Amino acid sequence: MSLLGEIERSQVVDRGVLRFVTAGSVDDGKSTLIGRLLYDSRAIQQDQLAALERASVRRGIGEIDLSLLTDGLEAEREQGITIDVAYRYFATPRRKFIIADAPGHEQYTRNMATGASTADAAVLLVDVRKRLVEQTRRHLLLARLLGVRHAIVFANKMDLVGYSQAIFEAVRDEIVAFAAPLAFATFDVLPGSALRGDMVVERGAHLGWFDGPTLLERLESLDSSAEEAASAPLRFPVQLVSRPQAATARSYLGRIESGVIARGDEVQVFPGGRRTRVRALAVQGAPREVAAAGDSVSVALADDIDIARGDLIVDPQIPPREARALEATLVWLDMEPLRPGGRYLVQHATRRTLGRIRTVTSRRDVHTLGECPAEGAVAANDIVRVQLALQAPLYVDRYEAVRATGAFILIDEATNRTVAAGMVQ
Repeated sequence: MSLLGEIERSQVVDRGVLRFVTAGSVDDGKSTLIGRLLYDSRAIQQDQLAALERASVRRGIGEIDLSLLTDGLEAEREQGITIDVAYRYFATPRRKFIIADAPGHEQYTRNMATGASTADAAVLLVDVRKRLVEQTRRHLLLARLLGVRHAIVFANKMDLVGYSQAIFEAVRDEIVAFAAPLAFATFDVLPGSALRGDMVVERGAHLGWFDGPTLLERLESLDSSAEEAASAPLRFPVQLVSRPQAATARSYLGRIESGVIARGDEVQVFPGGRRTRVRALAVQGAPREVAAAGDSVSVALADDIDIARGDLIVDPQIPPREARALEATLVWLDMEPLRPGGRYLVQHATRRTLGRIRTVTSRRDVHTLGECPAEGAVAANDIVRVQLALQAPLYVDRYEAVRATGAFILIDEATNRTVAAGMVQ
């Protein structure tokens, strides 16, 4: 590692952006909560507010329906449900946020998995009248399996139970007992009402017995994964090769998934394993001395190496593992069941190969969180442990160590549908 790289690394700072996904069972109030968060933090433009008021009038609602801020599709508005992941962005004086509002219906669990796969935190809604239902249990398990480190459960609709402290504490105890084995880095249960605004941005007047933070205060205090990703070993999947033109050297374009790269650093390229050094580095066309996880970069190397899309540039001191077979956890997403011994396309970062499911070794019980025998067909929303044989090697890390190179998806060859999300064990 170059001295310059060491100096520049000390100057890399967290951008302060927190990505979080909202989830829970249907009708628990996820969209209303996000609408309240945006409305009370004054993150809504006047034209958006006017459109919201008009839409609320068309639906015959006497007051503004804040859920419409995230139910962006007209079909969703007509049905009164969320069927896609709606992304929203807002900022407070303390930090910036990216929100993924995931659907609650069981058949859209795949959308929740998409939102959670890049999230730093999960905000799960629980209707205090229904308590902890199966879909909320599944969402908590999925969030943790997908690497989410922080979870906040918002015990919603407290206004409908008279803001009862006893009811909240019973719900909280049930949730904490269920989630304890999942070992989130932080886990909070907050009471509130998304509809009335209690404990979202403002504390409100009805929950004086609760001395914890509001939802926004807790979100502002959480650590993001940006610093964690930058401290992980370098993983740079090549997305595009820029051919040399005139005096311009060949360069390799893509997004740094983890680690930090600096001009002069030694790197290793897979497949092949050849080592070289970084000759030049650019971000959005501007020369840089250093770039970190999350940056989209152009990298020129000191040596002329045959590199193509799908290759991986890494830290030679902590290389990934070459794998011709994988033990992995699969979240099955397709309505068609898994085909025992079936062949699927395996998409791993920018690399793709064929894979065959040798065996399904166990299934995760969403009620007990334990492993049980994998009896019967693997259907939508099932979480299973599998052995997967690969036609060509992949260069992988454990999912817990590096998300990007520890994750993959399975694609049905015939339909081109994504049928499963996988995590390398």
